[in-house]
Amino acid sequence: MLKTQELQINIGPQHPSTHGVFRMLVTVDGETLVDLVPFFGYLHRNHEQIAERNTYLMNMPYTDRLDYFNSMANNHAYALAVEKLAGIEVPERAEYLRVIMVELTRILNHASAVGFMLNDMGAWQTPLAFGIREREKILDLFEMVSGSRMMCNYFRFGGVVRDLHPDFLPQLRKLMSVMPAYIAELERLLTENEIVLTRAKNVGVLPKEVAISYSVSGPMLRASGIPYDIRKAEPYSIYDRFDFDVPVGGVGDVYDRYLVRMEEMRQSYRILEQALEQLPDAEGGHINPKARPALKPPVGDAYARIESPKGELGFYLVSDGSDYPYRYKVRAPSLINLTPLRDICRGYKVADVVAILGSIDIVLGEVDR
Repeated sequence: MLKTQELQINIGPQHPSTHGVFRMLVTVDGETLVDLVPFFGYLHRNHEQIAERNTYLMNMPYTDRLDYFNSMANNHAYALAVEKLAGIEVPERAEYLRVIMVELTRILNHASAVGFMLNDMGAWQTPLAFGIREREKILDLFEMVSGSRMMCNYFRFGGVVRDLHPDFLPQLRKLMSVMPAYIAELERLLTENEIVLTRAKNVGVLPKEVAISYSVSGPMLRASGIPYDIRKAEPYSIYDRFDFDVPVGGVGDVYDRYLVRMEEMRQSYRILEQALEQLPDAEGGHINPKARPALKPPVGDAYARIESPKGELGFYLVSDGSDYPYRYKVRAPSLINLTPLRDICRGYKVADVVAILGSIDIVLGEVDR
């Protein structure tokens, strides 16, 4: 049997498949990957230390820059942590507005993630164009309420910065009227596609025991067969009022990660339907009038977490009684979900590494911070 010499190759830090400045040092035997070493830190921005010299409110727009695809979700997790630390209550209507924004965020994230993953597999621009098309419609809604499409800075301690624009609900209902057809169309294109099946099935398998040992969360964990969703396991905000399912996979491969994200878009649609039906009128309030911008929480600490589109996003805060956090720590799902990358890539081909990385769904702004 012919034995080839092992070769080390750098994939990144400047490479289209790495979704930012991220480097993988791979060792290959022919086309088979035998080892992988990830290198982080190229995009480090000192986020946590900067947050400790800012006031609590000044940090809200900084959270937008973590997973910059999902600024509304980032805002939510941070707002919950500060509200827990300071004992601030959120009005009824504001809770619903928050859920609506975060579930719209989940749909835009998964639509984009599926498009990018297929793009990494070599499908070029068509699936990505389908994903981005719906994302743009949701960003129009975000711009309507916050004035910004991506860095929304919409949440405030005790609610949200402003109530809905008069055109928001009609536009949202118009979007939702076509959403089921959009998801079904995307599935017709991809789910039984011969190339997708070949490139994704039984590739990058993450066994459930390994997923748990690495503290993986989100769609990646659920694709491995663990029905764990913080919205169900430890309901926050008003998620205990909604009826929705937690989709899981059976194998934990690239294909299961795709299927879980597709089904999660449907479940977010279900939550949005219920939230719109239950949405209190404007008298329910969009902000707690007792919340103050110059916030000085009592001495103590607090940790709050949410089920962000990529997994468990948590903020740990320590207060010394001043208007600056004494300690500010982010539990970033993109970083944690990357930790089993070496294990799930070994034994597969070099071309599979790109598909596996795409199926994890990372944003380097959250990985490095």
